[in-house]
Amino acid sequence: MNMILCLSSLDSFVQLITVLIIFIFVLILTYFTTRWMAGIQKGRSVNKNLRIVETIHVGNNKMISIVEAGKKYIVVSIGKDEVNYLTELSPDDIKDFSFMDSEKTKVQPDTFAEIIDRLKKNYSNRSKHE
Repeated sequence: MNMILCLSSLDSFVQLITVLIIFIFVLILTYFTTRWMAGIQKGRSVNKNLRIVETIHVGNNKMISIVEAGKKYIVVSIGKDEVNYLTELSPDDIKDFSFMDSEKTKVQPDTFAEIIDRLKKNYSNRSKHE
């Protein structure tokens, strides 16, 4: 009877290891497939005449995009099943607001350690006042 229990637990352990190996293999295969597909997509988008400059979501499954087509900038609305032409912009109408993003990040703490230090200071100030 003891031998049967030992074989049964050994069989269960082998099945567990087999399932883990298959799971790890699937994860690795998924990782490399994703990287391969990203390389294909990146290769297709290099040196093309179309580029999405900016997109903003205005509703559920609705957005407005600025598309650079050659030397023209076209504004389109994109819905669930349709794309509509809105207007054309000149290159002078396009403004670069990326500098504002860098100013926002300067206001916020850069690291987790700075956040913890700030919380420690606030906590110590509160305990001194109480």
